[in-house]
Amino acid sequence: MSKLFNATIQKAPDSKLQDGRGLILVKKGKSGKWVYRYSHLGKRREMGLGNWPIVTLAEARKIRDTWATVLASGQDPIDVRDAQKAERLEESKRDDPTFSELVDIVFEAKKASLRGDGARGRWRSPLDLYMIPAFGKKRASQITQRDVVDALKPIWKTKPPTAEKAIQRTRIVLRSAKLMGFPTDPFLTESARETLGVVHHEVQHMASVEWQHIPELYARLPKTVGGDCNRWIILTCVRMEAARAARVSEIDFETATWTVPADRIKGQKGKVTDFRVPLVPTLIDMALQRKEMGMDLLFPGYRSGSPISNVAVEKTLRVMDVGGTPHGFRTSFRTWVQDTNACSYEVAEMTLGHRIGGIVERSYARSDLLEQRRKVMEDWTGYVLSVKKLGSAPITKR
Repeated sequence: MSKLFNATIQKAPDSKLQDGRGLILVKKGKSGKWVYRYSHLGKRREMGLGNWPIVTLAEARKIRDTWATVLASGQDPIDVRDAQKAERLEESKRDDPTFSELVDIVFEAKKASLRGDGARGRWRSPLDLYMIPAFGKKRASQITQRDVVDALKPIWKTKPPTAEKAIQRTRIVLRSAKLMGFPTDPFLTESARETLGVVHHEVQHMASVEWQHIPELYARLPKTVGGDCNRWIILTCVRMEAARAARVSEIDFETATWTVPADRIKGQKGKVTDFRVPLVPTLIDMALQRKEMGMDLLFPGYRSGSPISNVAVEKTLRVMDVGGTPHGFRTSFRTWVQDTNACSYEVAEMTLGHRIGGIVERSYARSDLLEQRRKVMEDWTGYVLSVKKLGSAPITKR
């Protein structure tokens, strides 16, 4: 039988007030806490039911009755309640994941459309470095404009390109998550951008060696894997990612043509194709030497089966103290074309692997101009191998 009344509770001193059937009010001053005391499998336990007077006497009795029913079924009320809490927490996580979890979810969904599954272009890098450390543990529904601002403010003006990538990727994550049904607000990145303000950033181009000094630089390149890779880049004008992983099996020695697979060509996955590159005799000889040695990788790295690293290729030029970069050789070639009128604009651009014209124009003009490119590469090679004595090779930034 129930023993407590609201009036007696109000007048009672600090103590444990028994209501019956295991319901107890531990009163202290003008507040207290409800406890359900029971025994399960011979073990006495106490289960909190809430604070008084927020939870009234009548409500406490109803809650006690609910758990008494669970106890009568043979289950431990505390164990059942803990399991329910854990289930609700997991459900909450599924419906409202953290920003870090959102990045994982969105990246997993997008990586099939990214080059090298997103690893080559380091798609996640700005998020992993700046956004996740700042608010990665916050739930999707709790992320605010201020979170984005605070994360990017330290680099907004000092590292504009990196900050821009970070805010763009954050918007992609929030927008994709919204479309997936998660409680995100993609617009908050635009609000954050307004708060951070406008930054005037002047693009810094890759340092490049003036084309007049390329012959001497070429002759000074060391007889190493890094030196050979730089020679290959100079005489093919391809990007380093394509060159450093070049393989003998990609070369057709009968036609002196190297086919670079699409996965090493710059561009969005699914929108680029294999790229044919004409090879001059000097490069054919280099590739034949590797083939005779039983090698497939033209420029092997320190780890077995792996190509030379970007760092190793660039280090070759740093040790020579010329200041240019492997990518800058493409600028050297393009400027040589401009200054000497070596070939047409279309041939020069296609030699560099650039797209020419719009979608409609490309749908009709489908030739890759291979033979015209072969002629200009032969002329460029003839110039590069001329080995003019011009002293040191100063650097021009273009």
